[in-house]
Amino acid sequence: MAAAKKAVLGPLVGAVDQGTSSTRFLVFNSKTAELLSHHQVEIKQEFPREGWVEQDPKEILHSVYECVEKTCEKLGQLNIDISNIKAIGVSNQRETTVVWDKLTGEPLYNAVVWLDLRTQSTVESLSKRIPGNNNFVKSKTGLPLSTYFSAVKLRWILDNVRKVQKAVEENRALFGTVDSWLIWSLTGGVNGGVHCTDVTNASRTMLFNIHSLEWDKELCEFFGIPMEILPNVRSSSEIYGLMKAGALEGVPISGCLGDQSAALVGQMCFQDGQAKNTYGTGCFLLCNTGHKCVFSEHGLLTTVAYKLGRNKPVFYALEGSVAIAGAVIRWLRDNLGIIKTSEEIEKLAKEVGTSYGCYFVPAFSGLYAPYWDPSARGIICGLTQFTNKCHIAFAALEAVCFQTREILDAMNRDCGIPLSHLQVDGGMTSNKILMQLQADILYIPVVKPSMPETTALGAAMAAGAAEGVGVWSLEPEDLSAVTMERFEPQINAEESEIRYSTWKKAVMKSMGWVTTQSPESGIP
Repeated sequence: MAAAKKAVLGPLVGAVDQGTSSTRFLVFNSKTAELLSHHQVEIKQEFPREGWVEQDPKEILHSVYECVEKTCEKLGQLNIDISNIKAIGVSNQRETTVVWDKLTGEPLYNAVVWLDLRTQSTVESLSKRIPGNNNFVKSKTGLPLSTYFSAVKLRWILDNVRKVQKAVEENRALFGTVDSWLIWSLTGGVNGGVHCTDVTNASRTMLFNIHSLEWDKELCEFFGIPMEILPNVRSSSEIYGLMKAGALEGVPISGCLGDQSAALVGQMCFQDGQAKNTYGTGCFLLCNTGHKCVFSEHGLLTTVAYKLGRNKPVFYALEGSVAIAGAVIRWLRDNLGIIKTSEEIEKLAKEVGTSYGCYFVPAFSGLYAPYWDPSARGIICGLTQFTNKCHIAFAALEAVCFQTREILDAMNRDCGIPLSHLQVDGGMTSNKILMQLQADILYIPVVKPSMPETTALGAAMAAGAAEGVGVWSLEPEDLSAVTMERFEPQINAEESEIRYSTWKKAVMKSMGWVTTQSPESGIP
C-alpha cells in the first residue's frame, strides 16, 4: 500500500513562504494543487527604538532550514517520498533590506523591515531634490517616495552603519531583499551562492525601472547606491540554482515572487482586471492590469505583477498597500495582552457583535494607501465608560475591513470598472467574523478559497512551471478548479455607509500627529 501511495502522487513542488511574522515551508502536488504538508515557525520582530522594526537575517535563514527539515519529516510519516519534490519556489516579505558580507556570509546589520520608519528624515531630504514638474522617481518606479521601500533603507544603512560602509569600500558587501538573501544562502552562500532577485521584488526597491526592467543608473545615483552591490534581476520562473544543503540538496530553486505577487498568481488572477486581497501583517489589494503600466490618480502603487519565464511577457498590477492588518492583532496580543493567541480575537469580537461606536485607526507606521501620510499615528476614539476589551477587539477587526474598503474604492476609481466581488486569502481569512464584516463594509460578496495558503501556492506554481522543471502547467485548461467559500453582505447599505463615513472622520484625526522628527543618531 505504501509503495502504491508513493507512486500515485507524481511530482511535488515545495514553497518557502517567508513572511513578516512567520516562515513556512509547504509542499504541493503539482497535478492537483493539493497541499500535502507544511511547517511554520514564528519570527521575532525587534523594536530597538520607537518606529524601528528589525529582524535577524540569520534567524530568518535558520527558520527556512527548520521548516524544510520538519516538513520533510512529516512527509516521511505520511509515506511520501521526498525525492518526488522536483522544485522549490520562494515567496517573501517585500522591501525588507539585508546587507551581508560575501566573503563570510554574515549579515552586516539586522534586516530593516518594510514597516520601519527610521528613514523619515532621509525621505524628507531626498524629496526636496525631486523637481516638482518631473517626479522621475515615481514615473520610473511606480512608487511614491516613502519609508516603505528598500532604497531609502539602504541609503540610511550606508549613512549610519560603519561596518557596511567599510564592506562597500572593500567590495565585500552584497545587498538584497529577503528573497536574494535566502537564494544566495540556499544555493551555497560563500561557496558560489547565486546573487539574484526577480522582477517583482526588484520593483519594490525604488532602484528598478519598471519599463525597461533593469536597475536604473539615474535612480541609483539619486539614492547614492553603488550598483555593484545589487543582485542580478531574473524572471519569476526559471532555475536560479540548486539547494546546496539539507534534506532537499540538489533540488532546483526555480520560482521567486514577492509575497503579494505570489498570492495574485496563487489566486490565478492571470487576466487583466482580476484582483485579490491578502490579509497578512498588512493588507494588500492587487489588480492585474495586463501588459500595461497603469498609473494611479488615487494613491495606489504601480508594480510588477509577475514575469513567468525568461521569454515570457511581463504583467503589471495596481496595488493598494495597508501597513497594519494582522499586525494589529499581534499588537493586542503582545503589547496590550488582551488576548493570549491571535485566534482568541474572534471570540472576544463575537461576545459583543459591535464596536459600540469605538473606532481604531492602527496607523502604527503612518498611513499607507491611499493617504501616504508618514506623520499619522494610531488612535482609538469614540470611547465611553461602556467600552470594554471586546469592543476594542471588534474595532480592530473593523479597522482591517475599513482600510480594505478605502483601497478598493481607490482601485474602482482608477480602473473605472468596480469589482463585483473580492477574492481574499491570507492567514486572517480563517476568521469568519472578519470575513462577514468585510462583506458588510464593502457591500459586495467576499470569496475565499478553501485552501488559504495562496501565497505559497503561487510560488510553487512559478517553480513547477519553470523551463527545465516543467511539472506544473499554467495553461487555463489545466489549472485545477478551486472550491470557494462565499460571504454575502448582511446589513443594509445605509448602515454600511454611515459606519464608513465615521471611520473616515477617525482617520482624519490620526493624521499629522508627529510634527518634528526626533533626531536620528548614527550607530557605531
